[in-house]
Amino acid sequence: MLQPPPLTGVVERRLLVNYRTDPDTTARLLPAPLRPRLVNGWAVAGICLIRLGRLRPRHMPAVVGLRSENAAHRIAVEWDTGAGTRSGVYIPRRDTGSLANAALGGRLFPGEHHRARFDTQETASDLRVAFASTDATAHADVRVRAAAGWTGGELFADLGEASEFFRQDTDGYSATGDARRLEGLRLGTDAWSVEPVEVLDAASSFFDDRARFPAGTATLDCALLMRDVPVVWDPLPSMRVAAMRVAA
Repeated sequence: MLQPPPLTGVVERRLLVNYRTDPDTTARLLPAPLRPRLVNGWAVAGICLIRLGRLRPRHMPAVVGLRSENAAHRIAVEWDTGAGTRSGVYIPRRDTGSLANAALGGRLFPGEHHRARFDTQETASDLRVAFASTDATAHADVRVRAAAGWTGGELFADLGEASEFFRQDTDGYSATGDARRLEGLRLGTDAWSVEPVEVLDAASSFFDDRARFPAGTATLDCALLMRDVPVVWDPLPSMRVAAMRVAA
């Protein structure tokens, strides 16, 4: 793939649904040199349910930008480099409701996408986002409600701590058809802002799969919501990795 252009757009809505997971179980889902980034002895993983608006190469006008619903299952990771330890997220799977994203992901811009059908319902206080992939291999269904304050679990002490943790996860590396190569994007924004939400219900084919996460190794912990945040994604060099220890 030729060097892709930077992308720009607006995160109209980004719901981060976070699980605390067993470190050893989680490590088996990661290709070396990646390892789980731990918080209070737990690995951190989750689902990013994101609606993008005006998505386009940065040199193009906003009027040509695309709007789409997307999902990414993600694991917070770190790895060693010659310059020290880096952190980011590993994305074993991306799903999208956009034909364009599915066709161009991994070609015009990093990140291969699976096609999916999305169902979203939103009021002033409640939000539901659900999707099911057209290949019937992935789904999620999450309902949250606006919260006056932090309602999190065991990972983070308060909203500020949670916000800072995810703000640092700017580098995302996605699995590709090549088991030894990950494609990367770096998220940039000058308007980072999150709000707490209460999770009413959550289901995920990834975290509910007992082959990946045996009983007790993945527990729903907290959720954060972002709205109307302008962003830029810069492509990163591909990362060479070892073959997966088990299929993610």
